[in-house]
Amino acid sequence: MIKEFRFKGLTPQGRLIQANVLAANKREAKKQITELAKRNNVRVTDINQKLKFKYSIKLPGKKRKLTGVQNAYSKTEVAEALQKMGYRDFHIEPVMDMFRSNPSAQDVQMFIKLSTNMLRDKMSFGKILGILIEEQSNGVLKEALQQIEQQLKKGQEGKEVFKRYEDVFGKFPAYMLGLATKSGNMADIFEATNKFIERDNEIQKNLKKALVSPMFAVVATLGAVGYYVMEIFPSTASMFVKFDIEIPPLTTFTLALSDWLIASWWIILLIIILPTIGIWRWWETPKGRVVRDRFLIKLPVLGSIIHKTSIEIFFRVFATIYSGSSDNIATIRTAAEACRNKFMEREIREITIPQMLKEGEGFVPAMEASGVFPKTVITRLRSGSESGNILESAFQIASFYEAETKAFFIFPNLLIKNKLNFLKTS
Repeated sequence: MIKEFRFKGLTPQGRLIQANVLAANKREAKKQITELAKRNNVRVTDINQKLKFKYSIKLPGKKRKLTGVQNAYSKTEVAEALQKMGYRDFHIEPVMDMFRSNPSAQDVQMFIKLSTNMLRDKMSFGKILGILIEEQSNGVLKEALQQIEQQLKKGQEGKEVFKRYEDVFGKFPAYMLGLATKSGNMADIFEATNKFIERDNEIQKNLKKALVSPMFAVVATLGAVGYYVMEIFPSTASMFVKFDIEIPPLTTFTLALSDWLIASWWIILLIIILPTIGIWRWWETPKGRVVRDRFLIKLPVLGSIIHKTSIEIFFRVFATIYSGSSDNIATIRTAAEACRNKFMEREIREITIPQMLKEGEGFVPAMEASGVFPKTVITRLRSGSESGNILESAFQIASFYEAETKAFFIFPNLLIKNKLNFLKTS
């Protein structure tokens, strides 16, 4: 969430100046302020962040207190403002925002969907923001929209304004909303963004469903085996020992293993948990994400679906931006960042884009060189390139993989029919 900071400084002539900057945190704000101060030869004396303060005023002759919330750079500012209004008996305290949560994907999608409908009704975007701010229940999104409204009114570029709120809207939605503000077809771009979020949520929901059942089955099986070896089997085998019945070697070994497991269960737990945590933490690093995503698309059955969903998102984003932008390189880069697969993103950024920029390679050969797109996709792109309609080909590829992934989760028997139809158009 973007925050507002104010700094004060002195010029070489001793004149006091102050200015505001917008930044994600105090560290970034200090960096911006240092650069500004160096450029303008100013010595910074004070930096303050705009915070929320809650005040309560005791009115003469009334039991009920007047309360409210005010944004200010310090408690003193709020106190001075109240004193100017004639109030003397009041209490001010900062509002703690540590428990506020970012809006859900559904909140963002609802904002975009409502905006699309009102844009279709020829309503101005400024008026739309004013209406939706009042209706917004999520505090973080409401505050973000208020700040966006103020910055747009000041004449700031929409692309830069929305980019500051990537943590609220998501990287791609923020990019698209910023792009829409300077285009002549805001409603179309908003609608395409809504479709992207809708499909992205659907994909994640389906993948979670597909992963939960196997994981539950594995955990349940391991739990059942562990319970049998550590509880049921020892109780049964002890009866043979009690009556001096000769136990087969395999049973003797299993009984010894059971005793060891009972005594050393915590060692096994550590052996499982510590590497899992280590791998999980490593997967959160940039290099780890690439390796993880490369591994995921190699998984049997499910890996193919994960790969296809990333291809669908790539071409859906590509087609949407391409229709509103003539910069193909920026379009490819943005689509790669949005595809939800760091391995694919790396291959496109490090192979496809350099081949197009440095070697002058065509779009289709450069895409093929990345090695992350199936032959059917390259064939369809080549057909679109030859007919001069790459945009239509991108939409067809996105639609094809959308239908195929949906068919996998709902009607697997439709996969063959869908593939035949796509091949006929290639």
